[in-house]
Formats: sequence, C-alpha cells, structure tokens
Amino acid sequence: MATLSDIGVAAAINILSAFIFFLAFSILRLQPFNGRVYFRKWYLKGLRTDPAREEAFVRKFVNLDWRSYLKFLNWVPETIRMPEPELIDHAGLDSVVYLRIYLLGLKIFCPIAFLAWTILVPINWTSTGLERAKITNITSSGIDKLSISNVHSRSERFWGHMVMAYVFTFWTCYMLLKEYEKVASMRLQFLAEEKRRPDQFTVYFICHPPFL
Repeated sequence: MATLSDIGVAAAINILSAFIFFLAFSILRLQPFNGRVYFRKWYLKGLRTDPAREEAFVRKFVNLDWRSYLKFLNWVPETIRMPEPELIDHAGLDSVVYLRIYLLGLKIFCPIAFLAWTILVPINWTSTGLERAKITNITSSGIDKLSISNVHSRSERFWGHMVMAYVFTFWTCYMLLKEYEKVASMRLQFLAEEKRRPDQFTVYFICHPPFL
C-alpha cells in the first residue's frame, strides 16, 4: 500500500528523469551533426548550412565553442515569447500543436486540482470511513485519508464526489472542444497559406482485378 514517502520517491524519480532528458535535448541541439534534425526548416530556407569542409573533422560533429554552453537554455524563454505564426514558420504546425497540448493540460488540470484540494480533500479527510473499517481489520495508510475510501458507506458526502465528477467532466470536455476548434482553424489557415502542390489535388483510385 502506497505511503507518502513512496509517492515522494516516485515524484523525485520522475522530476529527475525529466530534467535529465531536458538537459540532454538542450545540449544535443547545439551539436553540428544534429543540425538537420533540430533546424530542418532553416536548412530548407538556406538560413543554415552544414559545416564547411575546411573545418576540422571534430568541429563537424561537436560544438567546441564553450560560450554557447553557457546560454544553452536561452531557447526556452524565446520559444515561450515567440508568437504562434512565427513559431509555425520556424518549427512547423506540429510543434505548435504539441506545445498547445501541454498548455491544454495545465488549463484542464490546474482548476481540477484546485477544486479537488479545496472541496474533495476536506470531505475525505474529515470522514471516518477508515476508522470504522479498522474494526474489520482492514489496513490503510495516512494517504488513504485523502481519498474517497475514507468516506463511509451510504454517506451524504458522496454527493460532493458526484457533483464534482460532473464538474470535472464538463470542464474537460469544454476545454477539449475549444482547443479542437482552435487547432482546426490553425490547420485550415496553414493549408490555405501553403503553396499549391500537385499532391494536394491527387485522387487515388484502387483498382481491383476483375473476377474470372
């Protein structure tokens, strides 16, 4: 059965792993051999080229400029401040949608977490369901007092959980609907501004062989 220390260890492992991956991404994007991976559109527009042939062999693969490593996280605030049209032009529509997914998660779960801690947690914490369950030799930990398992059977406190379940569902569906409308509009605008290509007007026909 999970305890507060178990949850703390799991959270620390996840935070540390996320920081390591974030750090690895920030360093790898500085290396010349990853240029076509991280700056593909810059190469297509001619804003960036491969290292010159005259350069040392090591410089073609490893960034030896130590000053660039002192400001390797500068891309984070620049990305946050960059307007969406400019970000689409720089990294593509998929990258913008990917960032909006993170923002959507914050928009959904921050209000839900606030309501849960201000309404549901006090309802669960002040209940006595687990104290009554000890009589029947049911084991529990301190973290269980924050959950619905601490609400005793046939309690009117379940109405709080019922109402909040509808509130959470409505809020989530509403935010998903607004986000889908925004992304669909961005996609239509992106396609309208793209240059016309033959593959946009291609019709595929699947021909089946005639029966013998």
